[in-house]
Amino acid sequence: VQLQASGGGVVQAGGSLRLSCAASGESFRRYVVAWFRQAPGKERMFVAAIKLSGGTIDYADAVKGRFTISRDNAKNTVYLEMNTLRPEDTAVYYCAASSTVIRSNFASQSAYGYWGQGTLVTVSS
Repeated sequence: VQLQASGGGVVQAGGSLRLSCAASGESFRRYVVAWFRQAPGKERMFVAAIKLSGGTIDYADAVKGRFTISRDNAKNTVYLEMNTLRPEDTAVYYCAASSTVIRSNFASQSAYGYWGQGTLVTVSS
């Protein structure tokens, strides 16, 4: 599976962006796809995850109510709609995929074997 993340950019605080994670290589439907982010000088952190078959979703507390993860199985694409952005949301956002991760490990980076290249989101104050 190859993942291509896109949609990053510069936005003012309070604004919105939508990130996309497009997959190619094989059927995506049995996978869990997650978004992680890494702010400058900090560790990479879990943002959200979605199970493409069944739609189970989890969010990090820091983004609940502001971010929405969704999928378009026909397009092999997962989206991250980010609203009410804050300067602390500034980070490189990565999508990752796994066909074996269980829900209790959705937030664990080591559970994902496939990673996209990252897309930079900058939120100005």
